[in-house]
Amino acid sequence: MNKTRLEAFSDGVLAIIITIMVLELKVPEGADFNSLKPLIPIFLSYILSFIYIGIYWNNHHHMMHTVKQISGAILWANLHLLFWLSLIPFVTAWMGENYTAPFPMLLYGVNLLMAGIAYFILQNIIIKKHGPNSILAKAIGKDYKGKLSPILYLTGIGCAYFSPLFSGVIYLLVALIWLIPDKRIEKIIDNE
Repeated sequence: MNKTRLEAFSDGVLAIIITIMVLELKVPEGADFNSLKPLIPIFLSYILSFIYIGIYWNNHHHMMHTVKQISGAILWANLHLLFWLSLIPFVTAWMGENYTAPFPMLLYGVNLLMAGIAYFILQNIIIKKHGPNSILAKAIGKDYKGKLSPILYLTGIGCAYFSPLFSGVIYLLVALIWLIPDKRIEKIIDNE
């Protein structure tokens, strides 16, 4: 199977997710800075989620460069990832409206954790399809960021009931870790 259709579909879904998130941003009632103040948490949650979607789009793009053949398992694993990413607009809006409440912050973390697990599953199915000496397997290496992220997500989820804002800081930290460009796949592809 050709990977072009999978990439196009994934790109389309991610574009729709970003569109839905931006449509959740409501225009303030007034025309001065004080009218914007209540929207600051909503806008900050949008920024964080936009960054996460961008990170997933970027990493998915790089990962797909390593793929030679698509299998049914890869298609389903990709849909599994897109399912969790498609929930980000909902949890983003809820968290933005209730940023000091424990459960919306907890659910946001659970959604991030599940998306991370889904990405890990997709990555491993691609490696299984292409073998342990594949470009992706070589590029992943020890995958420290991939191992640290779920630990941080679980920490953020656990902290949500005690300090929702601290949970938000942890989720931001994970985004910042992944925001630093990961050149592993590019280096391997350039050397092939």
